[in-house]
Amino acid sequence: MLLVWGSLNIQMVARAQLAYDLSRSAFLVGLVGAAFAPPVLLFSLFGGLVADRIDRKVIMQFTQLGLAANTLFVAVSITTDTVTIWHLISASFIQGLLFAFMMPARQAIVPQLVGKERMGNAVALNSSGMSLMTLVAPALGGVMYAQVGPELVYYVMFAFTAAAFVLTARLPGVGKPVQKSGKPIAELAEGLRYILRNGIVLTLLAISLVTAILAMPFRGLLPVLADEVFGRGPEAVGLMLSSIGVGALAGSLVFAGGVRKGRGLVLMISSIVSGIALVGSAVLPNYTVLLLFMVLIGVGDAARRALNNTLIMEQVDDAHRGRVMGVYMMNFGLMPVGTLPLAAMAEAWGIARALTVVGVMLTAFGAVFLVAARRVRRL
Repeated sequence: MLLVWGSLNIQMVARAQLAYDLSRSAFLVGLVGAAFAPPVLLFSLFGGLVADRIDRKVIMQFTQLGLAANTLFVAVSITTDTVTIWHLISASFIQGLLFAFMMPARQAIVPQLVGKERMGNAVALNSSGMSLMTLVAPALGGVMYAQVGPELVYYVMFAFTAAAFVLTARLPGVGKPVQKSGKPIAELAEGLRYILRNGIVLTLLAISLVTAILAMPFRGLLPVLADEVFGRGPEAVGLMLSSIGVGALAGSLVFAGGVRKGRGLVLMISSIVSGIALVGSAVLPNYTVLLLFMVLIGVGDAARRALNNTLIMEQVDDAHRGRVMGVYMMNFGLMPVGTLPLAAMAEAWGIARALTVVGVMLTAFGAVFLVAARRVRRL
């Protein structure tokens, strides 16, 4: 999965920068990112249902093969000089469809591979590896894009995803989950009722979905921020994303050590820290200060990725885990949804003011969860 995550982080620079180069429009850059959202929102629940019925390793292999083919399509379009903004929108949509089935299976397979007693450490260590990719891959993508253009960047992304497909085949077989006997729609409804009956899981999912809308979308508009505020190009975008990776890696290493107490409290505080950092990056337009705020955002990312994921999986049984993680996966779909209003605000008011609004909202929501969600705060 680290190779897939590396490809995804390179793409954050390359796709956004290519969209901006083709259109010079903040809104269209946001639209390219947002095209990922509809299939994730529509099919993640079904992806979770499939993960509760079919061997999760097989699901991961097929979806990784599809991601490789999707990336190759864009690479060939660039090579043949036929790439348009609509190629990028289409590729983003297909990527979202594949992620809707891959991610619930990937999340649900972790306890099968390591056992429930090691699950927290496994999630945190995996988060550390993903954070490392967040640190290295964007800088690599920004430098490659600036030096040799988007074509080579997309072929590198294809190589990463193809290698992930090969390596996944080496995972031990885990077999099918508990056999289901009901109809798919009935099982899906039963999974939703299971979530609604579990107040802690419902609150954790609400935290993940709300913070995803507010904390993540600004990444897709970093080329606009770099150009409008700092007069810089793709290298600066890569450095911003890598700074987020520095914070995420540092935070993940802390959580990999096995944080056992106050995890719910840390999870909620992380959203407040990210909101304050977003506001600071907007109102203090100094590039060095901006990078420091990006590090803080990365720390918040690490907390949400490691702690929220672990706490949810600890609260559910294996028979429902795929469907619950399908709902959790919807936060990946809501990230691009948040990009569109942010892009529209950036188009109308400028990127700095748009980030200020989102940062204030994220801080406010984090404070509400901190006060109201007492059961989660005590985890």
